[in-house]
Amino acid sequence: MKYELKDEYIELFKLLKVLDLVDSGAEAKLIVADGHVKRNGEVELRKRAKIRQGDIVDVADVTIEIF
Repeated sequence: MKYELKDEYIELFKLLKVLDLVDSGAEAKLIVADGHVKRNGEVELRKRAKIRQGDIVDVADVTIEIF
């Protein structure tokens, strides 16, 4: 899956919500806090991590390329 940034960055939990990978912002924050999200191959625990162009985010069996 690919996601085109409209701004300089998007916060991780907002990205998950925008792409409909979760039902709510609260669910997105829980998934991140529980260590189910990887950013560029490493577990990302910061729900407000700034996701920028070139990042790759993995959630379950979904890979998101940011451009």
